[in-house]
Amino acid sequence: MNKITRKGATVDAAIEAALQELGLTREQVNVEVIESGKKGFLGFGAKDAEVIVTVNEPHVEDNNETDTDEKVTIVEPEQLEVEQPIEERFEEEIVLEVQDSSKVSDEVAIHETKSYVVAIANEMGIDDLVVNYEQDGKYITFQLESEKAAFLIGKRGQTLNALQQLAQLITNKFSEQFKVVRLDVGDYRERREQSLEQFAERMADQAVRNGRKVKLEPMPSYERKIIHNALSNRLDIETYSEGTDPNRYLVIEPMN
Repeated sequence: MNKITRKGATVDAAIEAALQELGLTREQVNVEVIESGKKGFLGFGAKDAEVIVTVNEPHVEDNNETDTDEKVTIVEPEQLEVEQPIEERFEEEIVLEVQDSSKVSDEVAIHETKSYVVAIANEMGIDDLVVNYEQDGKYITFQLESEKAAFLIGKRGQTLNALQQLAQLITNKFSEQFKVVRLDVGDYRERREQSLEQFAERMADQAVRNGRKVKLEPMPSYERKIIHNALSNRLDIETYSEGTDPNRYLVIEPMN
């Protein structure tokens, strides 16, 4: 077997798989990288690396002695390091662009944020994204529309929350004054808020009924605030947060 093709999560993993099958070392083969692979964003758009590994032919000198110092030629992309997460790569690119730009404004911030969100959606395999926005002072709401809305929301809104945090960073890199960014898909945020309020009441009742405090799962600060506000008028319990982000959680404790 002189040549085999293998795939892996990274280029190194694909090469290692091929070497194990051939029973050879890296110095005994030539490696050609067909696909460097990518990690994707939030589990979407990931692609395996693919390599072709060819066994080197022994190089014989005129004196018929094998050259034990033979070098291996590896044809690889310019960057062999593990690819950065998409959000980090986009953020670095935009930081550089801002440093080279002498003009920032709300209009520029909105345009760049829309372009940024569309670019991430494309990496997730979403090519029909439409982004509209509404601005009210320092508050900017971006409304996302797509046939693949569920992918944008993710489990319990985790994907949408991550996109919102990134969009917040991008907007404030281009705006003159601080802006609060909100991303929504359909009426998901409203439905999520109603669901959290109902959940808060159930957990508060449970805490009072059992006489023990209830610790909720970690959630972003604005969702914790929704629960705080929903229970703020109750005199039989108190709420407070514990832990550190991103694992900060809310506690509902009955009043004795």
